[in-house]
Amino acid sequence: MRDLWREVRILESISWSAVAATVLRVALIVILATVATRLLQRLILLLRERLAHSFHDAEQLKRAETLERAFRYIVAVVVSLIAAMLVLSELGVSIAPILGAAGVVGLAVGFGAQSLIKDYFIGFFILLENQVRQDDVIEAAGKSGLVEEVTLRYVRLRDYDGIVHFIPNHLITTVSNMSRGFAQAVIDVGVAYSEEADDALQVMRQVGVQLREDKVFGPKILSDLEIAGVEKWAESALILRCRFKVIALEQWNVRREYLRRLKKAFDAHGIEIPYPHLTVYAGQSTDGSASSFHPLFIRS
Repeated sequence: MRDLWREVRILESISWSAVAATVLRVALIVILATVATRLLQRLILLLRERLAHSFHDAEQLKRAETLERAFRYIVAVVVSLIAAMLVLSELGVSIAPILGAAGVVGLAVGFGAQSLIKDYFIGFFILLENQVRQDDVIEAAGKSGLVEEVTLRYVRLRDYDGIVHFIPNHLITTVSNMSRGFAQAVIDVGVAYSEEADDALQVMRQVGVQLREDKVFGPKILSDLEIAGVEKWAESALILRCRFKVIALEQWNVRREYLRRLKKAFDAHGIEIPYPHLTVYAGQSTDGSASSFHPLFIRS
């Protein structure tokens, strides 16, 4: 009975008006933080949309979209931290010791999470230096594909097979971006050694002219076919090299279509596309005389 009476006296001593005021202030902080986050994110989105109207370059537009997502994430984190400190202050918890302890804990955690910290630092510079943007096709950390998302912590790629790769930013030491400005569709063509190289090069020029006049592929090609000439002497073929300057990411489509047309043109002009050749020699008899088998020429 005495314990019950003691608890009643404790409850009577509590200033319920002060508790209600504290609860209301905490609720107000949470509501204001939510509204502020959504408002700031909305302002960032509107700013990006307004800037998009003044951008005439698709690359600048993609960069603006990437930066927009990064800044919206940063705004959410910063506002949440400020709101959390204000709530603790309203609950009577001193922030100064927490900040001091957080510094010590942060130092300890920093040694154990160096790769995570590196992710954020490197991710910041990747965005700042405009190395990677959404919808770029890149090669990084041994993976290549279409960039679906760029954050301060990782880059998400989807390769040609549809496999999604998450690459932590600290693993990205070199970025090969295939989406900037223009690309070169480099094409190596093999012809038989018995063919005249100049004749084959002339046919390649003609096919290049026809491809650039095509209604579908012509707009993708930025300049005439550039003939490099004889690239090397391979084991069974003479390798001729040429290239097209094309719109970024169209190099593979242009290359495939050029090779398809060139095959037809070579067939029409009787230019041989070589196969690997192998000469098999049967050897000699033990007495040194020639074997009854004749040298065999295989073409496969």
